[in-house]
Amino acid sequence: MVSRALDSIANIEFKQYSLNKGQYLYLVRVYENPGIIQEHLAEMIKVDRTTAARSIKKLVDNGILTRKKDSMNKKNWHLYVTDKGKEIAPIIIRGNIYSNEQALTEIK
Repeated sequence: MVSRALDSIANIEFKQYSLNKGQYLYLVRVYENPGIIQEHLAEMIKVDRTTAARSIKKLVDNGILTRKKDSMNKKNWHLYVTDKGKEIAPIIIRGNIYSNEQALTEIK
């Protein structure tokens, strides 16, 4: 219940950065793991590859992420945060830390 509430709050807070439902998770994970491939990102976020591909495409289209083909395996795309994404990611991370601290204050 707490997780869903935090996710709903995050979706509202980060909409101003052109991030739709749950896309902030993709941005932060790529920011923390530059060059991660799509498949590993999907596993990390616990979504199927089709869902991840759709969200990643939107983030690429919005200029937040960029994709580069793997030179050895042409099926793999490495993901990187653009300059625009690098401005947004720290704000999201700070917002998530604050929200988590506030939500869990009474639980500790």
